[in-house]
Amino acid sequence: MASAGAAACIADIVTFPLDTAKVRLQIQGEKTAVGGIRYRGVFGTITTMIRTEGPRSLYNGLVAGLQRQLCFASIRIGLYDNVKSFYTGGKDNANVFIRILAGCTTGAMAVSFAQPTDVVKVRFQAQMNLDGVARRYTGTMQAYRHIFQNEGLRGLWKGTLPNITRNALVNCTELVTYDLIKEAILRHNLLSDNLPCHFVSAFGAGFVTTVIASPVDVVKTRYMNSPPGQYKSAINCAWTMMTKEGPTAFYKGFVPSFLRLGSWNVVMFVSFEQIKRAMMVTKKKIEAPN
Repeated sequence: MASAGAAACIADIVTFPLDTAKVRLQIQGEKTAVGGIRYRGVFGTITTMIRTEGPRSLYNGLVAGLQRQLCFASIRIGLYDNVKSFYTGGKDNANVFIRILAGCTTGAMAVSFAQPTDVVKVRFQAQMNLDGVARRYTGTMQAYRHIFQNEGLRGLWKGTLPNITRNALVNCTELVTYDLIKEAILRHNLLSDNLPCHFVSAFGAGFVTTVIASPVDVVKTRYMNSPPGQYKSAINCAWTMMTKEGPTAFYKGFVPSFLRLGSWNVVMFVSFEQIKRAMMVTKKKIEAPN
């Protein structure tokens, strides 16, 4: 769990600007652009943010993002093998159904626990750092207090259902697709079991996961970022998007979502394996008799 949380934090630091760009593109269209600013494409969004708000704006919500990963990835990834082993009764050969079930279970557990950190992260990424534009939040802890005081506990767990749905999809699709692509590559002797193979498998899993999870991700982002009363529920948010902006609204921010998820997978899995290996070596040295 510790190595999964640490690896996820490293991946978040590397890919956070892409995540921020994704959030800005996803919420674009639900309200009038502030100061006439509109975002076009991944790198156009990043460039516009640097020009109008400064480079630090790309890391809005990083503290909450790291808090989220420490809670979320530790459970989602760190407990995956344990839950899979629980469902198989301790057997090693888990079928696809068991893997999907384990992924959905740890994904739902993680969201239920870490949802407040996700709400704060999204709201920080969505707010603009412009002169003359009021900021909703000035710091991470102030954001938690403000949301609790004005929206109650329900505000901190706002969007839990779409987030559980999204992360259950992400978790099982990501892990199962990664395994299938990796096994196919090795079976056809296209690559050996090393970094290039892991890179291709992780990026392929990232693309498939983004295609499947993007609609739920957009609804989750908009619903969590919305002020009280704008949407009656996550389903109402999705229906409003469909009727006002059409089906393409569900894939707003797809390119940054894919770039972020693909690169996040690569950095996270490589870091995870290295950190876990180093921790195991250290553990053996400590346990070894003098």
